[in-house]
Amino acid sequence: MKAFLILEDGTVFEGTSIGAERDMISEIVFNTSMTGYLEVLTDPSYAGQAVVMTYPLIGNYGITPDMESKKAWPDGYIVRELSRMPSNFRCEGTIQDFLKEQDIPGIAGVDTRALTKILREKGTMNGMITVKEDYNLEEILPKLHAYKVGDVVSRVTCREKYVLDGDGPDVALMDFGAKNNIAKSLNQRGCRVTVYPAHTKAEEILAASPDGIMLSNGPGDPADCTEIIAEIRKLYDSDVPVFAICLGHQLMALATGAKTYKLKYGHRGGNHPVKDLSTGRVYISSQNHGYAVDAESLDSQVAIPAFENVNDGTNEGLSYIGKNIFTVQFHPEACPGPQDSGYLFDRFIQMMGGTK
Repeated sequence: MKAFLILEDGTVFEGTSIGAERDMISEIVFNTSMTGYLEVLTDPSYAGQAVVMTYPLIGNYGITPDMESKKAWPDGYIVRELSRMPSNFRCEGTIQDFLKEQDIPGIAGVDTRALTKILREKGTMNGMITVKEDYNLEEILPKLHAYKVGDVVSRVTCREKYVLDGDGPDVALMDFGAKNNIAKSLNQRGCRVTVYPAHTKAEEILAASPDGIMLSNGPGDPADCTEIIAEIRKLYDSDVPVFAICLGHQLMALATGAKTYKLKYGHRGGNHPVKDLSTGRVYISSQNHGYAVDAESLDSQVAIPAFENVNDGTNEGLSYIGKNIFTVQFHPEACPGPQDSGYLFDRFIQMMGGTK
C-alpha cells in the first residue's frame, strides 16, 4: 500500500506503508545510529515525535530482547529500506509486525538522506504520514503547523514507584521517561534503586533518606515541566548527591535559574563527540534531545560547564558549585552503546560514599 510523508513546508515523499495504516501527525526528527533501532523505538524520549532512521537498512536482525521500556513510543517511523527477512539467533519477530502490534504508522522507501538534509537545513518540522492518496494539502498544512508535542512526560512516566533491590547505596530515580538501562546500570553496581513517578513531591523522596538522587531522561520541552522544576529546586537545596541525564540535566539547570532553548534539529544518534572540559578528553556518546541548556544564562556561582559538544559547542554537562551535583546532556547508560562515559555512574557511586 502506498503511503505519503507530508512536511509542514509542503514537501511530500512517497513510499510504502509499514506498521499501522492510519494517519499520524507529529514532529519529525532524525537519528543517525547505525544499529540499535529497537532501543530507539522503545526510548520514551521519542514520545510526541516520528523518527527518521538515517542508516539505510533497518530491521536486519529483527526484534530482539533489547527493549528500553515495555512499549514503543514514537508516533511514527520512517526508513529507507526495511529488511523483510531478519537473521539473528536472538530474533523473536519482524520489525513490521512489531510496528503493527504497537499501532505505529510508518513509511518505507523514502529517500531518508534527502529528508534529513531538509531537516538539517530548515530545522525540525512537523509532518504527517498518511495512506490516503487523495490527501488535500490545503487542509493538512494548517494542522501540521498547529501540532504541539505537549505534556509527554506525564504519558511516559511510571504510574507507581517500584524497587530494584541491591546491597549498596539507596538511589531514588525520578522517572521522567527513563530508559531501563539507567536503573540497570545503577543496580549492576550494587545500588538499591527506587523508581518514582515524575510528579512525586520532593518531600516524599527526601523522607526516604536516599543516599543519592538520579534524574532521568525524558521527552518534550523542559520549560513546560514547571511543577517538576519546583520539586527539583527542593532536591537541589538538600545536601543529597544528584546525578542527572538529558531531560534531568535540563530541569536541574532550569531549577537553578538557567535557561534552555530549542536546537535547530537536535542531537540524536550514537556517534556524538563530547569534551570533558576538566581534562580535555573527548568521549563518543549516545544522544537524544532537541533542547539544550543556554551556557550564557548560567550563574557561575551556581554551576559551571563540565562537558561541551565538539561538533557545535553546545553545553553537554554541568558541575554545581558547593554541591554534590553533576549533570550531563548525553547518555552514559547508552544501549547498545557507545559505553565510553559509563564511568560517570562510578563517579556517582563515589559521591554517595561508595558501596556499603
